[in-house]
Amino acid sequence: MPTLNWIGKEKVVSHHQAVPYRVLEHKYGFTADPSTGSGQEQTEPTNSGNKIIHGDNLEALKSLLPEYEGKIKCIYIDPPYNTGNESWVYNDNVNHPKIKKWLGEVVGKDGEDLSRHDKWLCMMYPRLKLLHKLLDDNGAIFISIDDNEQANLKMICDEIFGIRNFVGTYFWYKSGTPPNLSHKIKRNIEYVLCYTKTLNSNKFQGVQKTSKSDDPITKPQNSFKELRFKPKSLNIGLKDRVIKKGIYGTAKFPNELLNDLIIKNGTNENEVTFKNRFIWVQNKLDEELENNTLVKINSKSLVISYKKQNYAKEVPPNFIDSSVGVDTTENAGRMLHEIFGKKVFDFPKTPSLIEYIINFLCNENDIILDSFAGSGTTAHAVLNLNKQDGGNRKFILVEMEDYANDITAERVKRVTKGYGSGNKKVEGTGGAFDFYELGLPLFDENQNLNEQVGLAKIREYIWFSETRTSLKEGLTAKAQSAQRINENYKLGVKDGTIYYFIYEKDRLTTLDFDALELIKTKGEQYVIYADNCLLPKDFMAKKNIIFKKIPRDITRF
Repeated sequence: MPTLNWIGKEKVVSHHQAVPYRVLEHKYGFTADPSTGSGQEQTEPTNSGNKIIHGDNLEALKSLLPEYEGKIKCIYIDPPYNTGNESWVYNDNVNHPKIKKWLGEVVGKDGEDLSRHDKWLCMMYPRLKLLHKLLDDNGAIFISIDDNEQANLKMICDEIFGIRNFVGTYFWYKSGTPPNLSHKIKRNIEYVLCYTKTLNSNKFQGVQKTSKSDDPITKPQNSFKELRFKPKSLNIGLKDRVIKKGIYGTAKFPNELLNDLIIKNGTNENEVTFKNRFIWVQNKLDEELENNTLVKINSKSLVISYKKQNYAKEVPPNFIDSSVGVDTTENAGRMLHEIFGKKVFDFPKTPSLIEYIINFLCNENDIILDSFAGSGTTAHAVLNLNKQDGGNRKFILVEMEDYANDITAERVKRVTKGYGSGNKKVEGTGGAFDFYELGLPLFDENQNLNEQVGLAKIREYIWFSETRTSLKEGLTAKAQSAQRINENYKLGVKDGTIYYFIYEKDRLTTLDFDALELIKTKGEQYVIYADNCLLPKDFMAKKNIIFKKIPRDITRF
């Protein structure tokens, strides 16, 4: 498989592994009441599952791994397009101070020897690696991009996600009035590249097919076969009569009636058999009739057609425009202006685009991630869908820029509460979310536990690394209370295994016979973290005790 090389690639191919794991610091929760058009910030988490994270998206993605690795069903990202334009709010030529600092630390010399394409690829590669880790095995990633990096993006995605998992490129009709930025071409189209996590035969769901006309039940290239129609299974637009068996239709497309047809009250009174170049076999005909498909005869030539009552959703076409219910960026800009009462963002995506994409593969409880959140369109789309069908989809947004709270989160607040006035009033979707900042790294530069994070965060991390569940799920209310009072080393119980984290800030801890006196709960197995262990191996094997050394044996995500 062809691969893409660029200056700095060797420094970033495995860089995602060296990215520090930072804890997420909860800043506030927000819950809306759309019936009153109000909302309330709160200090306690809403536990809604909806998250907006302010911080470098590379580190934020790493912070999501313990809880969300392999659990994100749909990822949509709209990364900077690398046009070289420094004037707009996202600063899309990858010269953002944070990105330049990162390039300097990872690649060296502030990336001074790199072209803007090299910088862009260095920025994207480790982020895509972490997004791949977060994606569900049945999930898919959708990436909006333009001509500047489309070819390069395709090649690095082939490398990261696998060329066989490339679904295809969708073409979004983004604008009916694109700007005259070139003397040779107006760009109405933006690309959306799609990859699945694994090669599978899952069918993407597009829009519901509708048909005003009937479809033929024959095709001239098909072979001749007989179909038997039970009494009253045909809708016949002819007067009551008896039609004798014989050949009808045309010389080129003969339609042979194998027995007399008795028409009464617009249907066949008797069982009747035809021979023609049918597209269906008998089992398929019986199945369609069982599903209330209307099979019709409307002319003396006895041509047979059909009309489904309920069409299945079609596989989505690769062209996305108003025919599938997706707006342009002009409409998206007007919507955002209505939400804020002023212009706050250039070239926002339309929620209808992301709603359409989410519906390709997501059910009502899936998680959708956007790590280049911008104005918060992805959250808007998720909230719209939940309002439409009562679903409980979750969104996770990551935004690096300082407007993460004032624009990204503020948009979500207004969408959940409702916005506009008069005849332009838009009812709120309802919903809640939690806003986070990136906190301290869990491990220091020597890979020891960073005690400034606080013992509570460390314990949460250890528990989650072992069980993939919340620490609160491992302890009863009584046990949690005892833990707070006595600073018990016990983390909790999961599937018969009891977990202990014997750790002290100012001294080394040892798992020995004295330490075993701390273990009051009986279990099938014990996983015990400590700095050292003096128990004999045969004793530990007999008692089903697994020792894990701090910090060596702590899982690194």
